[in-house]
Amino acid sequence: MSILNSSATGIFRRKPVDEIQREDPEEVGLQRVLGLWQLTALGIGGIIGAGIFSLAGAVAKEAAGPGVLLSFVVAGIASACAALCYAEFAGMIPKAGSAYTYGYAVLGEGVGWFIGWDLLLEYTAIVAVVGIGISGYFGFLVEQVGLGLPEWMLGAPGSDPEQPGRVVDLFAVVLCLLIAFVLTRGVRNAARIESVLVWLKVGLVILIIGLGVFYVNTDNFTPFLPFGWSGVFAGASIVFFAVFGYDAMSSAAEESAEARRVLPKAILFSLAISMVLYVLACLVLTGMIKYTEVDPESAFAQAFQDVGLPGIATLISVGAILGIATVMFTFMFAVTRIWFSMARDGLLPKWFAAVDDKHRVPVRVTWIVGIGSAIIAGFTPIAEAAELTNIGILLAFAVVCSAVMVLRYRSPDIERGFKTPGMPIIPLIGVGSSIWLTTYLTSTTWYRFGIWLVIGLVVYALYGYRHSLLHPGSTRVTRDGV
Repeated sequence: MSILNSSATGIFRRKPVDEIQREDPEEVGLQRVLGLWQLTALGIGGIIGAGIFSLAGAVAKEAAGPGVLLSFVVAGIASACAALCYAEFAGMIPKAGSAYTYGYAVLGEGVGWFIGWDLLLEYTAIVAVVGIGISGYFGFLVEQVGLGLPEWMLGAPGSDPEQPGRVVDLFAVVLCLLIAFVLTRGVRNAARIESVLVWLKVGLVILIIGLGVFYVNTDNFTPFLPFGWSGVFAGASIVFFAVFGYDAMSSAAEESAEARRVLPKAILFSLAISMVLYVLACLVLTGMIKYTEVDPESAFAQAFQDVGLPGIATLISVGAILGIATVMFTFMFAVTRIWFSMARDGLLPKWFAAVDDKHRVPVRVTWIVGIGSAIIAGFTPIAEAAELTNIGILLAFAVVCSAVMVLRYRSPDIERGFKTPGMPIIPLIGVGSSIWLTTYLTSTTWYRFGIWLVIGLVVYALYGYRHSLLHPGSTRVTRDGV
């Protein structure tokens, strides 16, 4: 395989799309084993989870009231515009790396690095946040069965002002490490486990909706917008965390069979299924219980407990633990593939691109991400960890939507398995809505994002720029990562 070339120079040098299309994942040890429904399950696994079982309740109580369903609709519209753009790229560049690879190919190495570096932190933080969220349901379940666990192991320091003795969220730590272990066993086996858990989760959500609708009290919908439309939009900027799992799923491109044909379908299927379930679940939740009385940590379990169905509440807690774990699976999978792609391209040390000969997965980065997310989950309160998440995804969406417009006009003849409709209106809506939602994020979020970006610029200047495969005299990474 020849070294990638580009007419652009410096941080604007690009990986030509036709060259990327000719790359063979087998050269670096990856294996194409995922089909349409496994990919769709991976997408749903990343979308449905904390959004329904944790964020819906928190946003309803603190930001939007019953209007939380509109928060999901607004976030869903912005996400759908980006999803269509992702689908076009997935059908054209079926490679690992997702937004990093798309940005690199179209807008240049500087943009690719910016998005890739950002997503390394964002996705790792998402794994940690979801792990903490699952721990909340675990705590509810422990109380239901009457077990008494030491307070020191039930949360990070400062996670509950009324419980100063907390030292570590041990359950969240163990869960992060367990997900990492499953991913190191090979993508085929891991995908099977993920698929089973995802369809069990979908069944649980359908049960919640089908049973909960009989306990809806329409009086609970008044006032529908207690915080006004500003609350709806603020809620949308928060729940956006819950509607972009397909972005992570697109990182599985190099491990999917017939990626150009099935990956765009999987992206659209997963978002459509998830949005319908989100809206119906929010409608049921805020109808069953007044928004002021919603438990932000275990909303649905508490709602069914309050209407006299403790057995269903316990079932929901168990299902939430298993179901939300699929979100951790999807995003840990994604961040390891982005890291792998950046190392393969020479922007990070090639040591990270090593693939295990037996299981054919990047084991080194998987364990690094697993340990890193475990540390964040174990010792950081959920509110602080969550502040690390949404900004990078919103900016990634803006980059992908911009890139699809640029490439459509720069290279209209490139073979595409799917074309974004409504060009350029749909991508422009995706760019505008993504940037607009960032204005609702806190100054602390921007501050921490800025610090991570500065660190990334230093790493790129000292290592990535000179070791890039597009730098004159560079050589390709081998399967052994050396």
